[in-house]
Amino acid sequence: MMWSWLAYTWSNQTSWRKANLTCKIAIDNLEKAELLQGGDPLRQRKTTKESLAQTSSAITESLMGISRVMSQQVQQSEEAMQTLVNSSRTILDANEEFKSMSGTIQLGRKLITKYNRRELTDKLLIFLALALFLATVLYIVKKRLFPFL
Repeated sequence: MMWSWLAYTWSNQTSWRKANLTCKIAIDNLEKAELLQGGDPLRQRKTTKESLAQTSSAITESLMGISRVMSQQVQQSEEAMQTLVNSSRTILDANEEFKSMSGTIQLGRKLITKYNRRELTDKLLIFLALALFLATVLYIVKKRLFPFL
């Protein structure tokens, strides 16, 4: 019985060693496959770090491009603002000039109205003077030609 137990133990140890060896060979084969496929975690981390660095570089370039575009937009806005300020100044100057011209035009209107009234008064005075002259001439002619009337 001892022999059977010893044989049984010996057979268990042998099968244990065979199973252990088989697992070790399988693990070695998997590690070799991973090494050949680039499955090494350190290598993957290095690759991941490289891809992160490339992604970071691309994002940085993109942000720099956006910054350049924004800078150009700000410069264009400044130029537009300067143009608006100059235009506003020109419009204010023109408005002041029109105000002064408006005063001059109103003064001219008053003078023209006054000259029109004077012209009417002068015409009336000339007509009255002519009428008085003609009346005087008629009176003199009447007295010389018709003294009895």
